[in-house]
Amino acid sequence: MSNRTAARLAWSLGLFALAFTVGGLTFSVKNGADIWSFDGLFALVSVAAFGGLGVLLVSRRPRNPIGWIFVATSVAFGLAGLADQYSRYGLVTNPGGAPGAAVAIWLAKWIWVPATGVLLVYSSLLFPDGRLPSRRWRPVAWLGAVAIVVGAVPVAITGWSLRGPRLIYGNEPPPSLPHAYRLAVTVLESSFLFIFLLAFIGAASLFVRRRRATGEEREQIRWFAYGATLMALAIVASTPGIGPGQLVVVGLLALPTAATIAILKYRLYDIDVVINKTVVYGVLAASFTAIYVAIVVGIGAAVGSRSSGALTILAAVVMAVVFQPVRDRARKVANRLVYGKRATPYEVLSEFSERVGGAYDAEDVLPRMAHILADGTGATRSHVWLRVGGELRPAARWPDEDMSAASPLPLVDGDLPEVPGADRAFPVHHQGELLGALAVAMPANEPLSPAGEKLIGDLASQAGLVLRNVRLIEELRASRQRLVAAQDEERRRLERNLHDGAQQELVALGIQLGLAQRVAAKESPSTAELLARLQEQSTEALDNLRDLARGIYPPLLADQGLTAALSAQARKASVPVEVETDGVGRYPQEAEAAVYFCCLEAIQNVAKYAGATRARIRLETRDGELVFEVIDDGAGFDPERTPMGAGLQNMADRLAALGGTVDVRSRPGEGTTVAGRLPVTALDPAG
Repeated sequence: MSNRTAARLAWSLGLFALAFTVGGLTFSVKNGADIWSFDGLFALVSVAAFGGLGVLLVSRRPRNPIGWIFVATSVAFGLAGLADQYSRYGLVTNPGGAPGAAVAIWLAKWIWVPATGVLLVYSSLLFPDGRLPSRRWRPVAWLGAVAIVVGAVPVAITGWSLRGPRLIYGNEPPPSLPHAYRLAVTVLESSFLFIFLLAFIGAASLFVRRRRATGEEREQIRWFAYGATLMALAIVASTPGIGPGQLVVVGLLALPTAATIAILKYRLYDIDVVINKTVVYGVLAASFTAIYVAIVVGIGAAVGSRSSGALTILAAVVMAVVFQPVRDRARKVANRLVYGKRATPYEVLSEFSERVGGAYDAEDVLPRMAHILADGTGATRSHVWLRVGGELRPAARWPDEDMSAASPLPLVDGDLPEVPGADRAFPVHHQGELLGALAVAMPANEPLSPAGEKLIGDLASQAGLVLRNVRLIEELRASRQRLVAAQDEERRRLERNLHDGAQQELVALGIQLGLAQRVAAKESPSTAELLARLQEQSTEALDNLRDLARGIYPPLLADQGLTAALSAQARKASVPVEVETDGVGRYPQEAEAAVYFCCLEAIQNVAKYAGATRARIRLETRDGELVFEVIDDGAGFDPERTPMGAGLQNMADRLAALGGTVDVRSRPGEGTTVAGRLPVTALDPAG
């Protein structure tokens, strides 16, 4: 069915429902009823609310069954009302004056059951996208269908043979009706108890949806819950003995109105503001009603006069005096109910500033800022950009996405460049210096409002100091990375120079000494012996130089990776060292060098200070990190009392420069474990 066909069908059904309602009200007047009675208002409001809003939903969202449920409800209610009043006219008011009145009363007794059951069970179960929350909810849907059929069909079957005046009764079927029909009515009542239970279960599905929903869907569910709550309160308030029955008529407007706003354009009105005002006015109305009843009714009953004008004036004076305090208290109650501890988005921003005041980790602060930015403005995407040098670098994004693919943006004469994928970008300044930018992408049909611009401006002003500290941390981290990279490059340069220079010269010297020894052996044995000793010394010097070169930057690490390089070093250690690996492959050069030298430093500490009999190096990859542990069975120490030495400090600095951490765990007499972790991207995963 095309969208146009669906809209035409919905409009036709809506007009039918309206015609049924008008016809029913017309016959109710002929039957002597007041058109403005409860029944008349109920029929008019229910059909108008569900029919009109249902037609609107179908016209805009024809594939969402919620709109069709509302339209079907209005048609069923309108038809049931018409059938009831038409049959009463033809069977009671003017017997024989309305053909088909007997069939109409039979229809009126069961036609409302499917519509009411579908509305109660499926409106919350399918809200807001028209699909069940998951396959686990299918039994609830099937049970709802069974309960509706079990409730309606027996009444329809057993009532067909009873068409006529006998089916016109009040709340209870008279004993004169056949037992089968009275039993069918009992089954109908029981089935509706089960339908109410399924309706509560369907309402629980909203909590399931909301727990895993984000953004727009979460706001839609809040709107629907708000409307359902108002309707439930109106039904309770209209219970005999509690309040006027007409309140249920008002409550009927709440559910379809809230659902329509939520599905079509929930941001048309801010739900928080609507709920806030509702709570405020509700508390005010309840408080003033209580004051009036206490003074006029209570004191009036005590003095024997409830119609005293003095008591009415006294009540008005008291209400005027307590108006402001009650309103302030009501506002606080509403703010607590709607927003929690903080009442407004700006108070939330204030709380955000307090929470980030002592922590400037870009991995925590900036994503939180991006999330608040999107939530406060209704943006589909939000970006936080950080200025480093002469360019803007992507720092955080919401929804959370991989930022590695985003490219830095060069500044244009010191000002913000055009941010790709964003509708608006707002600069973040601190003390006149551009520190970054906040950018948002809005929905195509919902441009950024002035209130949203003000909200972003306020957030930008509060984010200035945060971005300054984050930038300092990023610049410090970049500086440390450059220092570590320069150190490693210098190590590699020294290793190359030793290999290509001094080592080659010592090799050549050893060869020349060997030749000289063979020549001198024929003429001067003593000289040959001296040359032999010199050749041995040159060989030892060459071996020492090679060990030195390997210690500066081992070629084995560059050629075969961490496992081979550490295994080679373990064989040379003064204590037995075992190397264990799990899923370790090849990683960027700087990451391998950092872990290698940290493990090497730890093994040297074991040999110098631990007094251990053996040690173990454990390497593994875990959750995108390269994790290492160096464990010994030595004397151990108390880390809280023993300051961090130069070796451990170098390890911590080297890992921190690449975003890693080191942790030392030890207790006297229980050995020491030096553990570290480093975020890595595998270049050649193992196995």
